[in-house]
Amino acid sequence: MVDRHQVMNFRVRAQQLDRDEGTLADTAVLDIGVQNTGPDGGRWALAVRGVDVTGLSDADVVLLWTVRGAPHLYRRADAAEVAAAVEPFSDADAGKRVYDAAKPLKAAGIDNLAALDEIAARMRAIVTRPTVKGDVSGRLAAELPEPYLRSCRPCDATHLYEMPFRLAAVRAGLELQLDTSPPVLRRITGFRRAAAPGDRVDLIRAYLRLLGPATPKQVADYLDAPVKDVKARWPDDVVEVTVDGEARSLLAADEEALESADGKGTRLLGPFDLFLQAKDRTTLVPDAPHAKELWPVLGRPGAVLVDGELVGTWRPRKSGRTFTVAVHPWHRLPNATRKAITTQAEHLAAHRSVPLSGVDFGS
Repeated sequence: MVDRHQVMNFRVRAQQLDRDEGTLADTAVLDIGVQNTGPDGGRWALAVRGVDVTGLSDADVVLLWTVRGAPHLYRRADAAEVAAAVEPFSDADAGKRVYDAAKPLKAAGIDNLAALDEIAARMRAIVTRPTVKGDVSGRLAAELPEPYLRSCRPCDATHLYEMPFRLAAVRAGLELQLDTSPPVLRRITGFRRAAAPGDRVDLIRAYLRLLGPATPKQVADYLDAPVKDVKARWPDDVVEVTVDGEARSLLAADEEALESADGKGTRLLGPFDLFLQAKDRTTLVPDAPHAKELWPVLGRPGAVLVDGELVGTWRPRKSGRTFTVAVHPWHRLPNATRKAITTQAEHLAAHRSVPLSGVDFGS
């Protein structure tokens, strides 16, 4: 029997949220990908794990549309293996990942994987130099037949379905240029997809290593993949543990770490930090109202992590040259914890290159 505190502490340690210094080479979350969504996205996720992101550039990392179609940072040296790791497990898996685009493709007798390959080939031909996403999309809409396209009312135009567009980009050997809005796609220099991913970037193993213990369904939900496909690729070197009455798996090599982990430290996690992406949300936040606050339908806040527990939410407040961090604690915080949170807010302000005006802990 394993309690949720052990699970939380294990993840803090596995995701290196308890360290002050690190490098890209030894930062474990880059194995599964660091989601780069919002101003406190990928760079901040690395910074709270002790990485000096000053001067972080395309030479160090590669930004790809991968899991759930979201942009994720990886080590540039891993690009070929990552492309193999994020490949759909089957045609049914590809159909699940492309969402509503699967229905018209099926009606037209087009396999989902074949559709992704067709889109990728055309994208590769279009993007011979850095090209804005909208221009790529417009060219594809002019070249591809109706099953690939949808009518977009807000734009009053016809576009390629969004998820096939995003998932085909890495198949085409295309990356997103850092710090571009709208996104700019370009070819990955010298790209050739690996035949298979290594254990380190294998997504099922990486999930278990960083977000375990977990069930096949939780991993499948994270990947947007069918549970059947995940179960078929479930590692052999796992042990079964029981968490809150539920049987879950953990890599055998991590069993001792689960039993002994001590997740000390205070961090302001960005809204899409990997720690918050685990699919066992009731383990992360047992209280339903608190969970609703942390994961609203729109406009997610960040989370305050203190010694292995999520203790509240935070939001940045910027007005002109004034930058504050508004913290909503879920229970009364000791003065020492407030000081630690303020230190983290100062770190965030320095990361954003703005002076911190203060931390608002509410009433």
